[in-house]
Amino acid sequence: MQLVHGGDWAGYRAEFGRDALDFSANVSPLGLPEGVARAITAALPTADRYPDPLCRELRAKLALHEGVPTEQILCGNGAADLIFRLVWAKKPRRALVTAPTFAEYAAALESAGCTVERFFLREQEDFAVTDAFCAAIRPGVDMVFLCQPNNPTGQLTALPLVEQILCRCAACGTLLVVDECFLDFLPDHALHTAKGLLGEGDLVILKAFTKLYGMAGVRLGYALSADTALLEQMQACGQPWGVSSLAQAAGLAALEETAYVEKVRALIAEQRPRLTAGLRALGLRVLDGRANYLLFQAPETLGEALRQRGAVLRSCANYPGLGPGWYRTAVRTGPENEQLLKLLAEVLE
Repeated sequence: MQLVHGGDWAGYRAEFGRDALDFSANVSPLGLPEGVARAITAALPTADRYPDPLCRELRAKLALHEGVPTEQILCGNGAADLIFRLVWAKKPRRALVTAPTFAEYAAALESAGCTVERFFLREQEDFAVTDAFCAAIRPGVDMVFLCQPNNPTGQLTALPLVEQILCRCAACGTLLVVDECFLDFLPDHALHTAKGLLGEGDLVILKAFTKLYGMAGVRLGYALSADTALLEQMQACGQPWGVSSLAQAAGLAALEETAYVEKVRALIAEQRPRLTAGLRALGLRVLDGRANYLLFQAPETLGEALRQRGAVLRSCANYPGLGPGWYRTAVRTGPENEQLLKLLAEVLE
């Protein structure tokens, strides 16, 4: 079976008998917060009971954290689960996504028999979303996905343009889905979130604990929307116990990890420009992204050569709008980034 995402540590271990230096998954380089690990352990005695299907306690705490009413929050088994629930609830006939962008949007849409239109972002504009995207939204397009910042480019769409896109969607009877799973890595994330637009149009915002808190294996995400009827439809479009009791306990604990979050943000803000400079010093083209990952261009043979030496990047060859020679690397700790640059220098020689 061919996998389309990074983070396949099990596949690497099966092939090489050891773990790789993994830059293919964009999760916190600081690992699972200690408070979250303790909370999961403490919740183990409750594992013999069904979890709360409505995630009542977690949603109440998220409401305080996000500054939105509890009824405007739906929790799920990671953001990917919520993407599929949303698509199955709405059953769009035609949808618009940018290219390149996260693969699960199209996968979910196609699973529901939806026609997926791709708006190809321009390489000469560093794959930024521009006003031209609005023109592609027209009557008959039922759903639009916008990734903020975009995966894998790291490009952030300015909030006024997001508002313009939402207005265009409202005029066309289109649901706008804004994926903010990576936005909280930015120290100034509050200036870019679309939360202030909830209620001003048909809008769903996706968020996750996966990336910022290093909880990819826990599987916990949530959706925000002023359309509570839609959230109820999404709740019904999947198994009733979509979030385990251990994941709910982990989420509650994660929201207390404010010092951890600040440490992660500071680390990424410090290391991203250093890793960018290191890659460019090797003669590689690197996009100026805002996220905890970087998109760059290199020889097509780079990925496999690096893999043989014990490090894994995310090949972007399977992203519509990119192709062979494009790679995404996570921004990790200083020593790990230096180790990657050293291996890259050896391979590129």
